[in-house]
Amino acid sequence: MYFQQFYLGCLAHASYMLASEGTAIIVDPQRDVEIYLRAADERGFQIKHIFETHLHADFVSGHRELAARTGAQVYLSRLAGARFPHVPVDDGFELQFGNCHIRTLATPGHTPESICLLVIDPEKSVNPWAVLTGDTLFIGDVGRPDLSPTHTPQQLAGMLFDSLHQKLLTLPDEVLVYPAHGAGSLCGRNMRAERYSTIGTERLTNYALQIRTKEEFIQQLTTNLPVRPEYFAHDAEINREGAPPLNDLPPLRSLNASELQQIIEDDSAVVLDVRESADFAAAYVPGSINIGLSGQFASWAATILGLDTPIVLLAQSVDQVNEARIRLARVGIETMTGYLEGGLATWTASGLSTSTIGRISPSELSSAIRSGDVQVLDVRRQGEWDSGHLDVAYFRPLDLFYSGLPELDPTKPVAVHCKSGYRSMIAASLLKKAGFSEVVDVIGGFDAWEKQNLPISTAAAAS
Repeated sequence: MYFQQFYLGCLAHASYMLASEGTAIIVDPQRDVEIYLRAADERGFQIKHIFETHLHADFVSGHRELAARTGAQVYLSRLAGARFPHVPVDDGFELQFGNCHIRTLATPGHTPESICLLVIDPEKSVNPWAVLTGDTLFIGDVGRPDLSPTHTPQQLAGMLFDSLHQKLLTLPDEVLVYPAHGAGSLCGRNMRAERYSTIGTERLTNYALQIRTKEEFIQQLTTNLPVRPEYFAHDAEINREGAPPLNDLPPLRSLNASELQQIIEDDSAVVLDVRESADFAAAYVPGSINIGLSGQFASWAATILGLDTPIVLLAQSVDQVNEARIRLARVGIETMTGYLEGGLATWTASGLSTSTIGRISPSELSSAIRSGDVQVLDVRRQGEWDSGHLDVAYFRPLDLFYSGLPELDPTKPVAVHCKSGYRSMIAASLLKKAGFSEVVDVIGGFDAWEKQNLPISTAAAAS
């Protein structure tokens, strides 16, 4: 059997190709499906089957386009209520491909329709060789239980406990575990960086599998959950319908500086600058916000802007524009007004002014705190804050900015920090757009503060 994992770092998303005797299966495909078509063509495989482990909430799947381009069947749980041509499956459904088999395990918990896929290769063993666990079991974690509109988190957590103990933990220790997400995904909260594991390793090391009673499991799984982005529910519905092909998106219109200036004056679109944070800080179009391509760009764009906000892209190059558009489409953002042709150079060449955001080191921040002339804003997540923070900091996770900006004095200086500097520049640009007069970014964030052995606290949040 041929087996390949495709890992999309910006979404911490893993998809898979399995093949035997020339027949290939794709599991949990990303939206841009060319990678699977190329991989199959290079090896002489024919993609005949596509499995979804559940209706994904954090990205838009390419199952509909991949099926249209290959003639493959799509399989997912009968409970998904999918509204596109598919084969509804139940617990124990089995599919033969070449000499191998896929067997479904109904594992509700992350979502009611979640399934896992047992992979059986007779040439390796009569026992299952691997299990593709979707968002049910991660490396070091399990799926969050709060993404269903029909079940409470407590109900889902109870179902997840049963799925883990009655299905997955009955498998032999040597069975390989391949999940749909890795560290950084918001579908869990404690994932390790490894891309695969074994049932035995997870049995011994996964905190969630050490919890012995269902009552305690429900309590732990439903306490201090990460903020659920608003776009998750929308992406799940897109996947229930099946997203249109990427090639159906209209061409992106190029804009000149005067056109962009009019858009800003009319407030008819958000100007999204995708350059590195240092480049943005040095010079940016007034009123634009920065979400750099180097980080979890699409997830943050969807979290901050939602899926329907009109966007104008500003980038270093046309290649960056195209990359940004693909990455935004992967999470369902398709409302594009255009892009500034020539980027910031076009803006400045037209004689239009730029703005800057100051950047300070942790030692400079420490001095400013001692003199009492700065408000400190920490935009990390709750778990990061709990493990250590600046005693004087105001705490407002970037995830919550969509529901309102921090209650700080916009006339006084604000120093923003996150863990390493990516999220803080997003927050700083949002504050500047909202009219805060003096905002500075802390270079290197909390990591740099700690490395300089500056004081930290684990006391209750200042917000």
